[in-house]
Amino acid sequence: MRIGVIGAGRIGGNCARQAVKGGHEVMLSFAREVAGLEQLASELGSEHASVGSPVEAVAFGDVVIFAVPWGVIPDALAQAGDVDGKVVIDTTNQFGSGPMPRDGQTAASFNAERMHGARYTKSFNTLTSAFQAEVAGRTGGERAVQWICGDDAAAKQLVAGLIEDMGYAPVDLGGTAGCAVMEAPRRPGAVYGEEYRATEAHAVVEAVRAGAPLPPTPSYT
Repeated sequence: MRIGVIGAGRIGGNCARQAVKGGHEVMLSFAREVAGLEQLASELGSEHASVGSPVEAVAFGDVVIFAVPWGVIPDALAQAGDVDGKVVIDTTNQFGSGPMPRDGQTAASFNAERMHGARYTKSFNTLTSAFQAEVAGRTGGERAVQWICGDDAAAKQLVAGLIEDMGYAPVDLGGTAGCAVMEAPRRPGAVYGEEYRATEAHAVVEAVRAGAPLPPTPSYT
């Protein structure tokens, strides 16, 4: 697949690296200095990575990854242009300034509204960039989970395949309205900030679907 990355900082940069390792092409965009994007593209190899504007990254990508600070999402969306029909992966968390979700509304639901027409998914937001880079490529049952939420089943299936290619275990947590447990901040009764593997993650999915408390957070050695 071709992946457009809007915001190739720590999270977006790691996503780009792992996507290239998984056999995909990336276009990097949206940075204070283009030199940083060009350096990363050079590291990834010209046959796998290029640099463009956000609107070019949207046009390029079969999937578009939004990985920008919360406060600059409006600017990034303005520069990205029309995302209608595009499969989008939103990696953002609601830290800092900028418009915020309504009381009781998830950040995923709020951003899905802002990305009107996109085939919206949310993922890659629960773990630090350093940890994501460290655990990418584990095999079998030791793979770290990347949670997915979204209201488009086909888009989530496509994103799940990409997540597997990138070296993680995809787990579908459901729709955007019910995914609060995968959103900031880190707190008891949520998966945000915690490592999960697929075996334990499925119990979380069952609890969320049932409206029940989450099982205890797992600990791995």
